[in-house]
Amino acid sequence: MKHKLILCFGLLFLFISNAQENPRSFSLDEAIAYALENNRNIKNADLSILAAEHQVWETKALGLPQINGSVDYTFNVVRPIEPVAGDPFSFFFPKHQLTPSVTLNQLIFDGGYLVGLQSNKVFLEISQNAKDKTVNTIEANVVSAYNNALLTKESIEITKNNIKVLSDNLEETKKIFENGLTEEEDVEQLQLTLSSLQNNQRSLETLYGISKGYLKILLGIDQSETIELTDTLESLVVENISLNLISDTHPISNNIDYKIAANDAESKRLVYKLEKSEQLPKVNAFLNSNYLGISESFGNYFKPEQEWFFSTATGVSIKFPIFSSFGKKSRRQRAKVEWDVAKNDLIIMENQLTLEFKNAKNEYQLAIDTYDNKQKNLALAEKIERKNIIKFKEGIASSFDLRQAQTQLYSSQQEYLQSIIDVINKKANLKNLLNLK
Repeated sequence: MKHKLILCFGLLFLFISNAQENPRSFSLDEAIAYALENNRNIKNADLSILAAEHQVWETKALGLPQINGSVDYTFNVVRPIEPVAGDPFSFFFPKHQLTPSVTLNQLIFDGGYLVGLQSNKVFLEISQNAKDKTVNTIEANVVSAYNNALLTKESIEITKNNIKVLSDNLEETKKIFENGLTEEEDVEQLQLTLSSLQNNQRSLETLYGISKGYLKILLGIDQSETIELTDTLESLVVENISLNLISDTHPISNNIDYKIAANDAESKRLVYKLEKSEQLPKVNAFLNSNYLGISESFGNYFKPEQEWFFSTATGVSIKFPIFSSFGKKSRRQRAKVEWDVAKNDLIIMENQLTLEFKNAKNEYQLAIDTYDNKQKNLALAEKIERKNIIKFKEGIASSFDLRQAQTQLYSSQQEYLQSIIDVINKKANLKNLLNLK
């Protein structure tokens, strides 16, 4: 038995260890899909839509039959007439009176209710557009966070490679210096550059952990879990260069912010229509059935011989406005003004988005052009650095010249990586504006 327990605990420990050692891997597309499924802001947006659907039914239910029951009990503490045997009129004031009843109410006409039904569609669209806005924002944030983490990750790898190359050069230069064939400054220049790279690597490694932590928040993953990024910037930039996205035309009405502004204008129109409907009469029908039981003792109500009087009544109630000291007129005018403001806001949004579309396409095109330029610059910087290493070893170039060439290479490497990030982020921004999936 003891050996079995040890075996069980050993297997459990091994399972936990393997679970901790196997990180969750995500490509960019997988990260986006996972975030759209698990991000808590998106879950809240789904719940808001569900609440809106229930509220829509609440509105519809107002025009459907309403059945209510009630039980009214009266205890006459002081009666103007005490019951007298043989005097039927004295029983108009019994000591106890119990009236259970059921009432059916049915709305026949209400202008406000009709407007409310029209508002249901707009109300659901507002909730759906709010979710789409959240989805677009989360997707753009995931793209940015993933790319920033990937930028840091690949910067670490480049820095490690630079450190290895520089360390080899430093060791070779030290040997040359020990043989008296070069100056001590040449060694010191390389040591200075190496120290800077090592500090930069430590800083990048810290930043990488922070970047993945923010990505975990967007994905809805606990901070204790380990994640790995499987994409590379080189593969992503190829996927994210799409010139058709720049040349194609897309209607402004697809933009989420435009849809939200249009929803606002429509809702303001319906509010104005609602205020106008308040001038119309409201018609309700009712059907009421009740039992009346009177007794000198409350306990009689629980006896079979207790007498109950049944009655049924039906009728119609009509309410119509006569005079409100111009209060309702002011509400109508205010609603009309707010509708006019919303229509103007919609025009402003359309003009603003037209400019944003143009700028986003220009920025995306510029990012692609910059990427091409930085790619060529990197190739040149690598070539220059290789030449300076050879010249330095041959004693033609100074350590300062070599350090300058190396610094130029390191800067070109970061500019190249950043140009890739800009291409991906600018495309994501453009897709967000165009509301493309």
